[in-house]
Amino acid sequence: MRLFIASPVKLDDYASIQKDFKDIIEGRWVKEENLHLTWVFLGNVKDEDSIINKLKKISPLVNKADIEELGYFGRPPRVFFAKAEKKSLYEKAGTFKEAGFDLYRFKPHVTLCRIKTIHDYKAYKEKLKEYREKIMGLILPEINLYESRLTSEGAEYTCIYKIKSIQS
Repeated sequence: MRLFIASPVKLDDYASIQKDFKDIIEGRWVKEENLHLTWVFLGNVKDEDSIINKLKKISPLVNKADIEELGYFGRPPRVFFAKAEKKSLYEKAGTFKEAGFDLYRFKPHVTLCRIKTIHDYKAYKEKLKEYREKIMGLILPEINLYESRLTSEGAEYTCIYKIKSIQS
């Protein structure tokens, strides 16, 4: 099964972000219920028990983390995302390494859209400026192991293990 470890995300107004960029970029938007911050992408795994045993060594996130600012990966841009550049997230990423997970070039972000085309680069850059230092939502203080199934309508995620917080 195709697995990844992530924290769910709650954006305040995802529809507005999509509306603001709909005439500027063309691509495949992530369904709102699938928005997440990926800690580790594991790929195809035959036995999730070893993964769960490693996850048991990791404590949950203590606090929610703000999502602020928009950005992109690639030249030309291919991934449109919301940033979450918090020291606490990098510190938590360190605990994944200590538990034996490989965090290749971890950069805390939430993928919003896989870009096919940018119709107007100037408008794209200007619109990005409007979102500088703007809090758009939260990374929830949960860490989950998800199975990802690819379908013609996009990925479908199923949570198969949760790191339980002290409050739950």
